[in-house]
Amino acid sequence: MPAHLPNLNDRVALVTGGSRGIGRAISIALAAAGASVAVNYRQRGNEAAGVVAEIERAGGRAIAVRADVSVADDVKAMFREVENHLGLIDVLVNNAGTGTIVDIDDLTEAEFDRTLAVNLKSAFLCTQAALPGMRARHWGRIVNLSSAAARGAGLLGVHYNASKAGVEGLTRGYAAKLAREGITVNAVAPGPIDTEMAGPLKAANVADKLPVGRLGEASEVAQAVLMVVGNAFITGQTIPVNGGVSFI
Repeated sequence: MPAHLPNLNDRVALVTGGSRGIGRAISIALAAAGASVAVNYRQRGNEAAGVVAEIERAGGRAIAVRADVSVADDVKAMFREVENHLGLIDVLVNNAGTGTIVDIDDLTEAEFDRTLAVNLKSAFLCTQAALPGMRARHWGRIVNLSSAAARGAGLLGVHYNASKAGVEGLTRGYAAKLAREGITVNAVAPGPIDTEMAGPLKAANVADKLPVGRLGEASEVAQAVLMVVGNAFITGQTIPVNGGVSFI
């Protein structure tokens, strides 16, 4: 095991929204650190299978598991499936999310509710499902994907900002309650990242406005996730990965 990677041998990880982009990079990174990885997806089964195949080619162990993580019954069924195939979940990465660009004059109640359900409620549902096993073993790592938009103006809209600010509040609340039980809870907040969803960022020439002069890579977000997973003394924190767009 390389010295810069946490030792996750005999650990089981679940990455929600793990079939592409940042979730894909996190899934592969966790597997490289030794974890057996459950790659969650909602619609992109072929892409999730591709992530599993890549992990297996490298000698790792992984499964793809379908669930809409904003729906409680789906989450319960997903956890049963993961536990039956891989075991109890030690590392939970709440990465699944949605981000539709909607101006305040066009934002509907339905879109606001959907965004909070996918980005925030899902993290609550999955965390609640993971906690019994983590508490029984007195060890767990929960990492929630926030965004620079949680503390800044953002590009997508107030619905997205609110959902990611909620993720950071959820993170701090759980961290405070669980620290004495060997469970850490942190957030990683990417700024502009070059994924297949980066079209609006590129159209707005966001890279030119960043101190580093480029968009981030999904693998750089995955590195931050591995860092907090491997550190038992970091909890309740939000780790910005944003190219210097802010220093808060």
